[in-house]
Amino acid sequence: FFENKGLTLQDLERNPKHIQDYYQHELNTGLTANTVIHRHANIRKCLQYAFQIGLIKSNPADRVERPRKVRYVATIYNQEELEKLFQTVHGDPVELGVILAAFYGLRRSEIAGLKWEAIDFEKKTFTIKHTVTQVFVEGKEVMVQKDRTKTKSSYRTLPLVPPFEELLHRLKQEQQDNRKACGMAYCEKYLEYVYVNELGDLIKPNYITQHFEIVLKKHGLKKIRFHDLRHSCASLLYANGVSLKEIQEWLGHSDIGTTSNIY
Repeated sequence: FFENKGLTLQDLERNPKHIQDYYQHELNTGLTANTVIHRHANIRKCLQYAFQIGLIKSNPADRVERPRKVRYVATIYNQEELEKLFQTVHGDPVELGVILAAFYGLRRSEIAGLKWEAIDFEKKTFTIKHTVTQVFVEGKEVMVQKDRTKTKSSYRTLPLVPPFEELLHRLKQEQQDNRKACGMAYCEKYLEYVYVNELGDLIKPNYITQHFEIVLKKHGLKKIRFHDLRHSCASLLYANGVSLKEIQEWLGHSDIGTTSNIY
């Protein structure tokens, strides 16, 4: 934005309104206030570094007003709606994502990052310990794979319930069949991952969100965000008498205050 307008660091320092105009521009394009607040934090950090090394004499980001944070009220699915959703996505590429988000409350990064070695079929458990996220570097999309979770509390082990175990066995067989059918065309870069497509390419977090929206619209189901499946999971647990402490551990929240504030 600043580069397209030919603005330099000194221009921003002299007139911080350029930064304020950028925030308003992003809000006008449909970004949420919360997203713009995150961008403000990054911009301020960059400008603070420029100040520390002497490129500018002050941090202009300190002289602008950031957008006010908006508390999002989630739209959730009840048990009947979830059961209908499970039936609808059976056999669809988004099925695994829906199961992991709605039943286990996993985040997109945790879903995309699930590896076969994290699943213990003998002990009937699986562990959340690897994540995959999408970021943009110099205008290009980059997949970031990390052997760590969002927080220490996000590293957790959950029970392998029969329906999910059956799905995993089905996906394992499908991957083996696809690998044989595709031969040299099959991507072998992501063999350790559970969530791949027919050609072996990793399912990206953004694809999960976008395809989920398409499925809901196609089948006339109530519109919710994919992340709201995580909220639906927590709400059903709470409604069935599960304590906030147990929900905190199930979802991987670092602070029980986060759990209680949301649910």
